Amino acid sequence: MAKRGYRPPRDYDPRKAAQKKGARKRRLPAQDAGESAGARDGAGRDGGASRDGSGSGRPGRGADARGGRAHGAPARDGRDSGGRGAGAPGRGERSREDGARDERARDGRSRGERSREDRPGGERSHDGYARHERPAGSRPAHGASGGSAGASASRARTGGQKRDKARAQRERDRAIDEFLAGDQAREPRREREHVVHDRLEARITSVADAEGVRFADLGLDPKLIRALAELGADEPFPIQVATIPDALGGRHVLGRGRTGSGKTIAFGSALVQRLYRLRGNRKQGVGRAPQALILAPTRELALQLDRTVQPLARALGLFTTQVYGGVAYGKQNTALRRGVDIVIGTPGRVEDLVRRGNLDLSQVVITVLDEADEMSDMGFIEPVERLLDETRPTGQRMLFSATLDAQVLGLVEKYLPSPAVHEVADDALGEIEHRVLIVDRRDREPVLAQLAGSGGRVLIFRRMRAGAEELAQALAGHGVRAVALHGDLDQKQRQANLAEFTHGGVNVLVATDVAARGIHVDDVRLVVQADPPADYKAYLHRAGRTGRAGNRGLVATLVQPGRERKMVAVLGDAEIDAPFIRASPGGPELDEFLAY
Repeated sequence: MAKRGYRPPRDYDPRKAAQKKGARKRRLPAQDAGESAGARDGAGRDGGASRDGSGSGRPGRGADARGGRAHGAPARDGRDSGGRGAGAPGRGERSREDGARDERARDGRSRGERSREDRPGGERSHDGYARHERPAGSRPAHGASGGSAGASASRARTGGQKRDKARAQRERDRAIDEFLAGDQAREPRREREHVVHDRLEARITSVADAEGVRFADLGLDPKLIRALAELGADEPFPIQVATIPDALGGRHVLGRGRTGSGKTIAFGSALVQRLYRLRGNRKQGVGRAPQALILAPTRELALQLDRTVQPLARALGLFTTQVYGGVAYGKQNTALRRGVDIVIGTPGRVEDLVRRGNLDLSQVVITVLDEADEMSDMGFIEPVERLLDETRPTGQRMLFSATLDAQVLGLVEKYLPSPAVHEVADDALGEIEHRVLIVDRRDREPVLAQLAGSGGRVLIFRRMRAGAEELAQALAGHGVRAVALHGDLDQKQRQANLAEFTHGGVNVLVATDVAARGIHVDDVRLVVQADPPADYKAYLHRAGRTGRAGNRGLVATLVQPGRERKMVAVLGDAEIDAPFIRASPGGPELDEFLAY
């Protein structure tokens, strides 16, 4: 059977079709300008019949580009030079409006061109040469007279776009000036619920409460105190003074303290000493089940917790192991088979090992949830609840976080009945200077390069993983060496980049929010939020990377013009006063801020 397809008409002539196609390709928008007056009068201005047969339409098929028959060729099938028969409209014929528009184009009277025509020496074309007026009816010098009209129209459009951009920029500048001149810092803040204030009786600990207190006064073992001294912890921080006695007493503990306030040593030292007392003189057996579980939202934070808790555990003869995703199960299963006392890991991998039968949580008597609000935001609340159900029902639970709000209230009410609630006062934290920098899009990269190259350790936050990698590469183009930390890197590369930043090999780290959870460096001088935080909790977690251990720090947040109001709401929820300033590369505002 023959294939079905398109069949041309019987009178189809390929040569005629090729000639007509070539004529259409040669035709230019305003090429009719050079035809003679006789052609206009005889065959119509465009050489074809109009829709009503009056002869004012476009050329019929086969006509040349100037409206007549090609070099006097006779009309075919009784058709005249411009039409297809009496009143029969040609294919694609234009209306009188189209003809009038072509007439305006031929006259060169497009917008923005009239003033140039009247100048001495004639009009300037797009190539810069003077073009004098031609006598009526003469041929164009270069084949088409519509080129100048098109170029003039293009220049007019370009000029209009530039004017529109300048007008929009003036409007943005005016809006920014009005915003900065207003009283944005004292706008009414949205009310948000404070769990530790509104529903629980929180004890607030200040610097004055911790003055003169030593670790020995808190009841810690001398071996632990020596291990703490080796870690650089000679005197307890307020959060440690507040929570260690209650934790050693076996109470449920709910602690709120910003990142860098000393939460890890607070629960780590108490957990290790309690396990040491519970074990007594019993010999540790091979393959023993763990008695303590510490959950963290990310693998970086789990590794950082182990670096602090492991020396404390070893000081009293206890062993720890870390379990997290992104790596093979082999080493983790081997460590669990040998027997450990403390498991530190992420909820996903811990639950996976429990499901596989490689991890038994039935003997866990102490459970710690670190950065509970972050686990809630990442969707780990249900896995955490399932893991808590696997532990001893009468066991001790401690929950620590930088923020405590209604999202973790259900967890507290279900698993931490009658907890000892502690919060660190603001005066116990390091001094941090906050600024919101209003930066145009074109100035973002040079402003970020200036901030990153200002000296000291700099931590830059991006919301997306691709953005973190791109910014690290862009900073290198400005002579600022930086490394990235995000989820697209494998575990080995992430650990290498973090170690390079932690040990001083590079001073600038560009990280996403999740990956930065494991960054615990006490001397970060500047935190830059290249992308504004999603909410106040993200702002507090980011800002908590500087001003640690009583040091001073800087926090700069970049926003684009027109997005200031959302940032005002975030700062209000975070209860932080941050001046808004316009910033440009090399401007005095940046120098003044960096000199703080």
